[in-house]
Amino acid sequence: MSVQYSSEEPVPAPPLVWENAGFWEGAKSHQLLFQRCKECGTWVHPPRPACPKCRSFEKEWSPSSGKGVVHSFVTYRESPHPAFKAPYSVVLVEMEEGVRLISNMVDTAPDDISIGMTVEVVFDDIAEGLTLPKFRKVG
Repeated sequence: MSVQYSSEEPVPAPPLVWENAGFWEGAKSHQLLFQRCKECGTWVHPPRPACPKCRSFEKEWSPSSGKGVVHSFVTYRESPHPAFKAPYSVVLVEMEEGVRLISNMVDTAPDDISIGMTVEVVFDDIAEGLTLPKFRKVG
């Protein structure tokens, strides 16, 4: 099951600021990119000015494998916003790179989601200029 969007309500867009522009530009190109510190190699997400490990300001946008495991999840039975049609599930995925990403599951019923489930990224072009990384079950 995927998130269904209301055709009557605009989908809220995430804020685009200089710190996260690489992430959203990558998503538009169907690439999952995370910041990576040039000094110590630490993967950084959410994007921020300095590396949380060595405090370097030298980072670059690097491609993710797109693979991870469900660390936690919740299923919304009632929508918190009129643009989203319930039910839908939100997952916290721990990526192979060690960072965590919050998104939605696709092609998976809420009752079939479990902690530890292996997932991979897919991209959903939901509106003009807005592509969201989402996850589907592997295997």
